[in-house]
Amino acid sequence: MSNPVLVESRRVRTREEKRQELWRKIKKNKWIYLMIAPGILYFFIYKYVPMYGLIIAFQDYKPYQGILGSSWVGFDHFIRLFNDPDFWMIFRNTLVLFMMQIFISFPIPIILALMLNEIRKFWYKRTIQTLIYIPHFMSWVVIVSISYVMLTLDGGIINNMLRALSFDQVNFLLNPDWFRPMYILQIIWREAGWGTIIFLAAIAAVDPQLYEAAKMDGANRLRQVWHITLPAIRSVIIVLLILKIGDVLELGFEHVYLLLNAANREVAEIFDTYVYTAGLRQGQFSYSTAVGFFKGIVGLILVVFANWLAKRYGEEGIY
Repeated sequence: MSNPVLVESRRVRTREEKRQELWRKIKKNKWIYLMIAPGILYFFIYKYVPMYGLIIAFQDYKPYQGILGSSWVGFDHFIRLFNDPDFWMIFRNTLVLFMMQIFISFPIPIILALMLNEIRKFWYKRTIQTLIYIPHFMSWVVIVSISYVMLTLDGGIINNMLRALSFDQVNFLLNPDWFRPMYILQIIWREAGWGTIIFLAAIAAVDPQLYEAAKMDGANRLRQVWHITLPAIRSVIIVLLILKIGDVLELGFEHVYLLLNAANREVAEIFDTYVYTAGLRQGQFSYSTAVGFFKGIVGLILVVFANWLAKRYGEEGIY
């Protein structure tokens, strides 16, 4: 039988060796850790510390009583949310807009990156990249304002063109049928160019010898893209898709709020705007926190599931 003292001594030495190895790695990569420190600090201060406030989702929170002084109500706010007549309308709108982002706007940067990668004239490629990047640096206020000027009935460019062509004018801004197309087109206009940066960087890392071998086998450019480029960037696509799925109920307050009005509320109201209305405008802090908590839980479950699914099919995932 082994001596318990010797076994414990080996364990202590093993732990000490692991600790020393860890410190050696930290010293070796100290500049890398120093570079990521601001990002870690940002997430800790603005993402993790505020989670303490989720407590009020289970309280009848009164600002003058504070978090510790407010009475507990358990899951009453969550029950109220699920019984709210507007809940399924808001959930449906949020889900539809999210699916439009996944199936319409998410593939656009990939397609743009593949197209830009085929351009051989460097100056022309850079010019196109710059032009499609510019909208990303505009705020949603500017994007929606430009859309308003173009689509309004009172002198809008689009309606003036329709009138000049003897067509009926269309009230794009107040017609519920036009809200979703307008929403997704604005997202593509603003974000598609910026998203191509990641995919162009991934494409640049593909070994050129693979393309040379494919040419020798008689593969044209389309087959090279399908059999070499897309498989090479598949892991990047999957990681970004998993992160996108985590935002299933997080569509962005500012954009939708600027487009929201009384005429299109039935198709435009989402959880973000609902939280603003219930929390800040009506002062229902506990209830709006419960809504936000629900959003976070759904996003977490979907990220974990998508990551598990990716690993099941041989991909790396995000953790």
